[in-house]
Amino acid sequence: MAIYKIFPTQDATLYSEYPNMNTGLDEIIEASTYVKNSKGQVSRYLVKFSTSEISNIISTKTSNGEWTANLRNFKAVVTGLNLDTQLLFYPVSGNWGMGTGRYLDSPLVTNGTSWNWLDYSGSALWSTDNFPAYVTASWSNDIEGGGNWYTGSNLSLNVTQSQTFTYANNKDINVDVKSTVETWYSYSLNAADGFENNGFIVKQTDDKEFVNNLNNQKTFRFFSIDTHTIYPPQLEFKWNDYIFNTGSSTNTVLPQIESFISIYNNAGTYYSQSIPRLRFAAMPKYPDRVFQTASLYSTNYYLPESQSLYAVKDTETNEFVIDFDNEYTRISSDATSSYFDLYMNGLEPERYYTVLVQTSIGGTTKVFDEGIMFKVVNG
Repeated sequence: MAIYKIFPTQDATLYSEYPNMNTGLDEIIEASTYVKNSKGQVSRYLVKFSTSEISNIISTKTSNGEWTANLRNFKAVVTGLNLDTQLLFYPVSGNWGMGTGRYLDSPLVTNGTSWNWLDYSGSALWSTDNFPAYVTASWSNDIEGGGNWYTGSNLSLNVTQSQTFTYANNKDINVDVKSTVETWYSYSLNAADGFENNGFIVKQTDDKEFVNNLNNQKTFRFFSIDTHTIYPPQLEFKWNDYIFNTGSSTNTVLPQIESFISIYNNAGTYYSQSIPRLRFAAMPKYPDRVFQTASLYSTNYYLPESQSLYAVKDTETNEFVIDFDNEYTRISSDATSSYFDLYMNGLEPERYYTVLVQTSIGGTTKVFDEGIMFKVVNG
């Protein structure tokens, strides 16, 4: 199984209250509604990923056509969810510039996108009329701007995605955006198909924006690409590359759940652009006693077919960066051993990670945390 994550090339938040302010280097991106001086205000954010990286993944790695693409943003602060609230995700229309500003810099930085402008202050304005085909916008009567985006209303393509948040559920964003990513890829092959990748715009629904009601204030703040945490935005691809083909190997499948599991070719340190194939050594903790000249512990066993999964945790925070997934983290096997390929580019560099294994034998499921650790470094 394969999970491949890419990080944004740029992101920024647009604030109706500060129509010329750029926030391209702020550590937070947000899509919030609030009241200021008896007036409803909103923020929306933009996030863009590399077209070349997207094209490379789709054209060279998802060869069997079965793949997913999810936009993932991680919560910094989410408040005010007294009712179910939706965030909407649209593909942006217009080539915007990230800039180098931060929220309420003094003086305000205006060298990148803002509520009014696609790029620096004084460049092209976000359109408020005479929209290109399939493009729209929304704003308050006296606060024009706030981005332009494609909708699905006049397209045969489903490019409008949403995620609903409640008081009790997870506040991180994890939304299927495959249809939008496919249109960007189509455009990269032929400009007559799809439309250009200018990233996503994320906003609340129109009925929640610009409402002068203190009970309507809903804050959605997420970590940006400039965060000093391990939670920058991600575009996460998954595809099925699972195989179980042991050929003429004489190794057998692990017979008991009480076992030793390790990665015998763990180098300990990996460059962030590497894709190691990590191979498992597995053997029962209590092997059957048989008459033989070799050690009972010299045989390597396969992990059970289709029932063995891997996961990766950040060693310091103990949080999963790749969770167990019955479809996309199944462990493969070939004539040599059980294994999985790990794309290190999706892991934050200069940090340590721990590999876990989950497997089922004889109706018993167990998670093995055997202290299998490695570090990712830049390069």
